[in-house]
Amino acid sequence: MKCILYLCSLVFLMANCSSPTSTEKPNIILISVDDMGWSDLGCYGSEINTPNIDKLAEDGMRFTNFYNTAKCFPSRACLLTGVYAQDCGYDQTFTNPITNAVTLGEVLQSAGYLTYWAGKHHGKENPYDRGFDHYFGLKDGAFNHFNPGRQREGEPKPAQKRNNRQWAIDSILYQPYTPPEKDFYSTDYFTKYALSYLEESAESDKPFFLYLAYTAPHDPLMAWPEDIEKYKGKYDLGYEHIRKKRYEKQIQLGLIDSTFRLSGPTYTKWDSLPDDQKAYEAKKMEVYAAMIDRIDQNVGRLLRQLNQFGYADNTIILFVSDNGASAEVVNLKDDDDNAPVGSMGRWISLGKDWANVSNTPFKFYKNFSYEGGINTPFIAYWPNKIKANSFSGYPGHFIDFMATFVDITKAEYPRTYHGQEITPLRGQSLLPTFENPGTKRNGPLYWEWRKGQAMRMDQWKIVRKDKNDPWDLYHIENDPTETHNEAQNNQDVVQELDGLFQSWKSGYEQ
Repeated sequence: MKCILYLCSLVFLMANCSSPTSTEKPNIILISVDDMGWSDLGCYGSEINTPNIDKLAEDGMRFTNFYNTAKCFPSRACLLTGVYAQDCGYDQTFTNPITNAVTLGEVLQSAGYLTYWAGKHHGKENPYDRGFDHYFGLKDGAFNHFNPGRQREGEPKPAQKRNNRQWAIDSILYQPYTPPEKDFYSTDYFTKYALSYLEESAESDKPFFLYLAYTAPHDPLMAWPEDIEKYKGKYDLGYEHIRKKRYEKQIQLGLIDSTFRLSGPTYTKWDSLPDDQKAYEAKKMEVYAAMIDRIDQNVGRLLRQLNQFGYADNTIILFVSDNGASAEVVNLKDDDDNAPVGSMGRWISLGKDWANVSNTPFKFYKNFSYEGGINTPFIAYWPNKIKANSFSGYPGHFIDFMATFVDITKAEYPRTYHGQEITPLRGQSLLPTFENPGTKRNGPLYWEWRKGQAMRMDQWKIVRKDKNDPWDLYHIENDPTETHNEAQNNQDVVQELDGLFQSWKSGYEQ
């Protein structure tokens, strides 16, 4: 009898001991990429090899109506704070510190989490000072993926828009940061630091939050030669061929249905290009694909370490892009046109033609508040919590991450920061949607970036390129690719939504 009681006690103790796999609160990993289009992952229709991310999608949930802000730094501010960029001072510039808001790191630290961040911030403050136990990455905008700093001995001069980008490793700031390692590549090294943080977490009984913010595939288009080689010849047939194949695959996957009509193309006719231009355009896309391929390889490294440490069954993994594929083109005066496409010495941008393909089936690109600019692929993976291979049309937004993490971890969202009142949460928890993909959103969503504006409420969306233009109106549930403007016949709806938008906007003009 004593032996039986002893064994029962032992089983009870083992079941309740602190370990990475028995932690009551789940670990959370939020992965973001930069300037990646809606269709650039295999699980969203692409021909690019992304087996690790695809597996997360197959074992989790894919969203078809999840939103950023159409621009890097306001998107990242929303993601980080749970409020609109207009609330925290990041709607026009990233050169001011975050105001009237707290960060995911600060809130999750208060809930007993270890907090880590590797990758891009695109903000004024050092994340190490705003709730993160460790930070390694770029505080600034775009940079050279192979060398963000000064020329190193025996190497070509790194192509740079500016050579004084700010970088931080915990409390130490660099301007610029010149990596001593000759094998430096942004995607690889952001992952390297992330893995080192997980090693540290394995020595603790606390759950962790990791924000892994890759800068790829943002220009400059740069990738390892062995990755580029995988896509040699893949894009020789041009824009229309790839876009059509992606759209067909999206339907086959069950990601979209017939309501997602393929929007009108904006790319140049491939056959009208001279042969040398075709070769150059195909090469650009090969490099772009290689950059996404390398992201997936590094996600694979992360997943293997989670398994190694016994974290896999108790970790939420979320994957997003900060805006749609970019039509912006950077032309450097001192760029080395003789350097190979994809190498350290040459800055090349994707351009609007391939961006149109990347955002299949939507129209427009980064900086536009149409779906091609603001609709991000979003994958949510949570073993035994989220149904495998599920899809949701829930209209979520980056502001929802804070509310979701507060809901999941039972963290307390504060009313003040350093004695000053902060903005209440703007987002809504995604936990009900994780449990029921058919959940409906309560209330509107708003966008304003540069001159463009938009608002979505239930089945309707108003959007325009310029605040002085009349609103376009789309029945976004029946016309998710914005192919039929219904404003003329529904002016009462336009006026109602415009009133709500103007009321929201006026709240920031006091």
